[in-house]
Amino acid sequence: MIVSFQHKGLKTFYDKGNAAKLQPQHIGKIRLILTRLEAAVAPSDMNVPGYGLHQLTGELKDFWSVKVDKNYRIIYRFVGENAYDIDYLDYH
Repeated sequence: MIVSFQHKGLKTFYDKGNAAKLQPQHIGKIRLILTRLEAAVAPSDMNVPGYGLHQLTGELKDFWSVKVDKNYRIIYRFVGENAYDIDYLDYH
């Protein structure tokens, strides 16, 4: 279950369906990722072909990442069976 967001645009999209602060070409994939993340109870539940699931290192070592498109990723961390601090990033 999704508990918290870091990215305000993702939160608005999740809560209200307003995608104004997201890249228009990413909306469909973001919707799929958030739907799957809502149902996930472990990071491995996001291991879907094309998502490129991997655990991050360094300062973000507690976070997992899935690919939205090219440089864009959604990252999140799990505490128990819940997803926290979901963010939408351009890696470059």
